[in-house]
Amino acid sequence: MTWQDNYQNWLKQPNLDIELKHELNQISNNQKQLEENFSKPMNFGTAGMRGVMGPGINNMNIYTVRQATEGLARFMDTLDEATKKRGVAISFDSRYHSHEFAHEAARVLGYHHIPTYVFDDMRPTPELSFTVRHLHTYAGIMITASHNPKQYNGYKIYGPDGGQMPPKESDMITKYVRSVDDLFAIQVADEQQLREQHVMTLIGENVDQAYLQAVKTVTIDQHLVDTVGKTMKLIYTPLHGTGKVLGERALRNAGFADFTMVPEQAVADPEFATVPFPNPEFAQAFDMAIALGKKEGADLLIATDPDADRLGAAVRQPNGEYQLLTGNQIAALLLNYLLRARKNAGTLPANGAVVKSIVSTELATKIAEDYHVKMINVETGFKFIAEQIKNFETTGDHTFLFGFEESYGYLIKPFVRDKDAIQSTVLLAEVAAYYKQQGKTLYDGIQELYAKYGYFAEKTTAITFAGLDGTTQMNQLMTHFREANPESFAGYKVMSVMDLQAQTITYLEDGHSVDVALPESNVLKYQLEDGTWIAIRPSGTEPKVKFYVGTSASTAQAAQDKLTAFENDLHAFIEDAK
Repeated sequence: MTWQDNYQNWLKQPNLDIELKHELNQISNNQKQLEENFSKPMNFGTAGMRGVMGPGINNMNIYTVRQATEGLARFMDTLDEATKKRGVAISFDSRYHSHEFAHEAARVLGYHHIPTYVFDDMRPTPELSFTVRHLHTYAGIMITASHNPKQYNGYKIYGPDGGQMPPKESDMITKYVRSVDDLFAIQVADEQQLREQHVMTLIGENVDQAYLQAVKTVTIDQHLVDTVGKTMKLIYTPLHGTGKVLGERALRNAGFADFTMVPEQAVADPEFATVPFPNPEFAQAFDMAIALGKKEGADLLIATDPDADRLGAAVRQPNGEYQLLTGNQIAALLLNYLLRARKNAGTLPANGAVVKSIVSTELATKIAEDYHVKMINVETGFKFIAEQIKNFETTGDHTFLFGFEESYGYLIKPFVRDKDAIQSTVLLAEVAAYYKQQGKTLYDGIQELYAKYGYFAEKTTAITFAGLDGTTQMNQLMTHFREANPESFAGYKVMSVMDLQAQTITYLEDGHSVDVALPESNVLKYQLEDGTWIAIRPSGTEPKVKFYVGTSASTAQAAQDKLTAFENDLHAFIEDAK
């Protein structure tokens, strides 16, 4: 069908959602927008789907949510009855339509006689992951667009272990999703009947209590928290999202008493009215926290994104200003503290392992090696970290100690199988107390790690490719890198190229290749002669190509100078491709 056919099909629906019908009328004369909305269906991949909310087959709305859920339901219909009856846990964030999408998903599943356990209000993504494990459901659905702008929403499916659905099952679900031709023919059950028949159950405080009890086990040195941490001044902001539900309670349960939530950002506001982007990676997200921190003399500022799976932080300097930490720096501080504490307590296992994404800092590798802990690198996406944890439990080869991605996502204990900003908030506050006890800050702590292991500098940038031809443009850029096969960047020779699409690592000195044991993906990673690495990959959730550079040197300035040189040369190479 053409986009015009799809558009006309929506227009003629007698029971079309009234809000979507109004939005359709508003864009009726905007051919470009109509073409974008109706030319192709939403991409449903291993991470689910994410997009702008609005009418059309390429947007997030109740009909595309029903389609995705129908795919999951049809897949679960192929399972044995006992497995199917384990049901699906469902949570949602503070965005527009999140509550509605969650309940529409429950109605679709209910029509297939699949039990659902739906949170009574918004809850964090990590709690949804925990809930799948806690209630032993077969799957979980999280309605969220994470840190994206307010126009977006998304849909993520989790598997029986609490991690995002494994590739095999995910591929089968995707096949069923794509087999749903008529979005308007999908059957949904009556919610009141589902409740009366106990097919749909509301959950809330009962699960919160269980999750918070698990979070209490994250604390390592309770005496430190009860003494130094009790009086350490913290500012916490949930950035209008789900962190407000559990973040404050988790801190208080751990023993941190002197903290304040940014009041304006403790409002669950789908407009995200106080921030241009509700993303703790961005400095602007801390503007209000910094203002409040200066007023109250806070030692540490913590921000979590709307679904509370990512965490950012800033620390007060002697001059009263605040220094933001990068995701890589936060991960290094958490890891170093964990390993030191385990070693001092005599509880560091001989088969301990840390798992990180291939685009995250190598400082963590240096730290792990120093403690004789294995570092395992995986493809970008926390589901791959979850897969490693599951593998450890199956084989017994390793004991999971910590997992992280440079994009501000960390996991301390595997009772959750996704990045968890609630766990991370509690432990980072403890690490801050550890340094405060010594008259230092987290910033001093990262400088100590640099002095010991070398000065590491990393940077992530992105180019956005919006519109219908965005995917084509992204693929063309990746093709350009493969065909041009750069032999150097900023004067440093490329020693090897890892191409996850070809599943190979090629060594440029003699041209020989070896297989790489990572999932197939459109990713390139260059290793340079000085130890620098450069990685390029299309985002799995946004119309962007991301560029990562990681380097190191003997001084902080030298590392930054190298980073700038590599970034400039990479930019020039990209410009040549246009």
